[in-house]
Amino acid sequence: MQTKGSKLWASALADAAPTPYWTDRAERPAPTDPLTTATDADLAVIGGGYSGLWTALLAKERDPRTDVVLVESALCGHAASGRNGGFCAASLTHGLTNGVDRFPEEIADLERLGRANLDAIEDAVRRYRIDCDFRRTGEMEVATAPHELEWLRESHDATAALGYRSELLDASEVQNLVHSPTYLGGWWDRDGVAMLDPARLAWGLRRACLESGVRIYEGTPVQRISRSHGGTLTMHTPHGEIRAPRVALCTSAFAGPLPKVSRHVVPVYDYALMTEPLSAEQLDAIGWGARMGLGDASYRFHYYRLTSDNRILFGGYDAIYHFGGRIAPALEYNEATFETLARHFFQTFPQLDGLRFTHRWGGVIDTCGRFCAFFGSAYRGRLAYAVGYTGLGVGATRFGAEVMLDRLYGLDTERTRLRMVRSRPLPLPPEPLRSAGIQLTRWSMARADKHQGRRNLWLKTLDYTGLGFDS
Repeated sequence: MQTKGSKLWASALADAAPTPYWTDRAERPAPTDPLTTATDADLAVIGGGYSGLWTALLAKERDPRTDVVLVESALCGHAASGRNGGFCAASLTHGLTNGVDRFPEEIADLERLGRANLDAIEDAVRRYRIDCDFRRTGEMEVATAPHELEWLRESHDATAALGYRSELLDASEVQNLVHSPTYLGGWWDRDGVAMLDPARLAWGLRRACLESGVRIYEGTPVQRISRSHGGTLTMHTPHGEIRAPRVALCTSAFAGPLPKVSRHVVPVYDYALMTEPLSAEQLDAIGWGARMGLGDASYRFHYYRLTSDNRILFGGYDAIYHFGGRIAPALEYNEATFETLARHFFQTFPQLDGLRFTHRWGGVIDTCGRFCAFFGSAYRGRLAYAVGYTGLGVGATRFGAEVMLDRLYGLDTERTRLRMVRSRPLPLPPEPLRSAGIQLTRWSMARADKHQGRRNLWLKTLDYTGLGFDS
């Protein structure tokens, strides 16, 4: 039987369109024609999300004479790149804590390179006139349970020790910034995150690629790769093929034509809601004048932000894996999760009672055993890949593109010498062990949130083995 509260959430969701807000706009570009012939290129890029678009664009920046062909199975930016929360983080390691745990000897360099990468994204947005509402607001993590306050202090101290602007806020200080009865404290990384419109960034990068001479074929999946004479690789598509001496594989959570990558990647579904625009009175009721991104410190966390037209995106909490790594359009909609998010939204901002949601959607992200990107190659170095961004690919994919290009052209750089770049996470076990382990991990994280953050034996074992899914 529905309670009064559940009826409220159902009412707020009643008219929410089952499609990503970001791509549900008239400015969405028309697709290019699919590949229907055989063609040659200096560099072939498989995948038209951020990873592939950055790789193609940076290749042209390095040498405008490079003939680059990019193929995308659907539309550029249609998957994670066009439906995420728009948090563009400097971190290359899914947060400083994860980086310190896994790469302590080079974390200062990784943070420096990550901040430089974010600067470079900001510069590219300006140079290519990409109208994606890029704002360097930072992100504030909030504690909603007493035990999380110490975690915020640790994050603040570590960030400040590296010389970056960081603020630790008590309950009254964070309440002055954003008005929610659930906040007990906050940590604000002032420079490490920019907020942006993710679809417009993808569309802007696509336009910049086309204007730079990149040939883009949408509606063109690569079915397999074969070796040709002289070491050239051939990408076989339904109606054509591409021959190139160098290939960048940028397929994110999708399996792609290189099966060995899938042994390390877990496709996980994440979900989000978007509200109608807030009135001036509603904005005044929540504060949030600095418009920074927000996220809570729980293991099963929420992320949320304001858009340029004063809507609130509210997502996260549920991270759902389907047996066998199944990916399908029907899995992008999970009504139970949408209702959970709606309930949590009104618990966070009860003063917004009566606000309605206009969009609800989900999408698949690529995660892995170390919770941050890993890099590899195949076909004797003629193919390079970067995957496993775990939700932080809005920023880190540009760094990954640089790594792939360095490797494809045999360059010895600071990037390629990093242990993070040279190492890979452990492969995940096959089914049914994979599914059982992931579900046990999700249960354990929920239990930790209810027991003052205490990690049970299963989570401690994962930490010990380097498979510590911590978010």
